[in-house]
Amino acid sequence: MARVVKVFRTLRNHWKKSTFAVCVLSYGGHWLYGIHCDSLLRREACLQAREYGRQLIGPQDTLRKATVILNPAASRGKANNLFEKNAAPILHLAGMEVKIVKTDYEGQAKKLMELMDNTDMLIVAGGDGTLQEVITGLLRRPDEGTFSRTPIGFIPLGSQNSLSYSLYPESDNQVKSITSAALSILKGETVPLDVMKIQGETEQPVFALISLRWGAFRDVAAKIKKYWYLGPLKAKAAHWFSTLGEWPQVREASISLLPAVPRPPDEPPHKPPRPNLLYRIFRRLKNYWYPPIEEPPKEPEPERWEEKEISTTELLITTQNKNPVQRRDDDALLVCVEPNSLTVPEFISTGSLKAEDPTECMLSAMKVEASACKFNPKQEGAGFFNIDNEEYEAMPVEIRLLPRKLYFFCSGERREQLLAE
Repeated sequence: MARVVKVFRTLRNHWKKSTFAVCVLSYGGHWLYGIHCDSLLRREACLQAREYGRQLIGPQDTLRKATVILNPAASRGKANNLFEKNAAPILHLAGMEVKIVKTDYEGQAKKLMELMDNTDMLIVAGGDGTLQEVITGLLRRPDEGTFSRTPIGFIPLGSQNSLSYSLYPESDNQVKSITSAALSILKGETVPLDVMKIQGETEQPVFALISLRWGAFRDVAAKIKKYWYLGPLKAKAAHWFSTLGEWPQVREASISLLPAVPRPPDEPPHKPPRPNLLYRIFRRLKNYWYPPIEEPPKEPEPERWEEKEISTTELLITTQNKNPVQRRDDDALLVCVEPNSLTVPEFISTGSLKAEDPTECMLSAMKVEASACKFNPKQEGAGFFNIDNEEYEAMPVEIRLLPRKLYFFCSGERREQLLAE
């Protein structure tokens, strides 16, 4: 009893040191527990990958080849370590022939895609910027029709990984996100994704998977990091300070739209069986005695563009890759023109929501579906675009949809979640 009394007396006399010690021990215990949980996640993922590696292959079969484009500078220079600890062991244990190519500077991934050889799968390890460089370099190739059928895996290692929410279950644990992406690549389930082709007047085209943004919300979002010291209020503060310098924040432009195109039926997953020999002989004789009459090719109908003059707070053009498994009647881009009559409180609250989800569109916005869009800003110095969270100088561009152009590995769990939605 005397010892207990002595302990309480010591805590009372040195309560500041005791409080500090308790905080340090609590934080250290939580940190060690997190490391232990991450180790369990890696172990479980490696055990699953080992089962794939133990599968027998035929004498005529070869190991699957995987080409990894890794951006070590992603996630503030942590990407290389994250990949080596969480993704590389899974790929190697699965029995793949893995070729890792690391980029040294911005834009190198585009050049690497011009030199890429045939591979069974392409894996992009990085963030939104790395992914955009890879698909742009891939689709600029003269033989892109062949290489666009190569399945692509995305391992989210960047500070912004917009596409991962469409392919893998959401998770706050980075290790779980990376291991889940690597295991999804092993399982081999893919989904087709639409691609936006963005063509300027003189530049080579840029390709994107998520969105193109232009306007006041985009401009403010680029400055939010400057107010990091305000914590959770930094987004609201950035939008409020922007209204002090310029109000109303309205952008003028003209856009021309092509109507949406009906979606063709999905291709059958398996080729139909070959007809029997007698049927093939009969068909050849019939074509020989009664050759089919070839109709002259029809001239393509002229494109009917619908031009609009817009005055908006922000223009947002997105693909429908947010839910790639959703059944749709049309292949279309979603064009969202935000209203230009927002009050200051509405601008601040809407901007805060868009800081969390840039592809969110207001209920009062004008929404149009189109297969192509021509954009021409009116004022000089029109600012900048955000194309898949990468900054480009705003200029007149033509945006066309390439429906179901690329195939990405997708988690079966995430596919079921999206189908339920």
